[in-house]
Amino acid sequence: MYAIIETGGKQVKVEEGQTIYIEKLNAQEGDTVTFDKVLFVGGDNVKVGSPLVEGATVTGKVEKQGRQKKIIVFKYKAKKNQRKKQGHRQPYTKVVIEKINA
Repeated sequence: MYAIIETGGKQVKVEEGQTIYIEKLNAQEGDTVTFDKVLFVGGDNVKVGSPLVEGATVTGKVEKQGRQKKIIVFKYKAKKNQRKKQGHRQPYTKVVIEKINA
């Protein structure tokens, strides 16, 4: 059984026991989070939402809060001696999916 949920402006396909990295949530490590924006539930009996599946939720446990590796944002204008170097580390939340309630 799997589901497609929406979180952080993105759609993620999840299964029970799966570990996912999503946009940062306001939750502490060890907290339980519930995703109620379920777009699709697949498996034995398929449920397709328009746009959401009513009454369906996905429950997960926050395992870790962290930041990804640094990326370098380098902007420049050719022949103008204009350069700008900037680093960025995107925060994320590591969640283990525990239950899909359809």
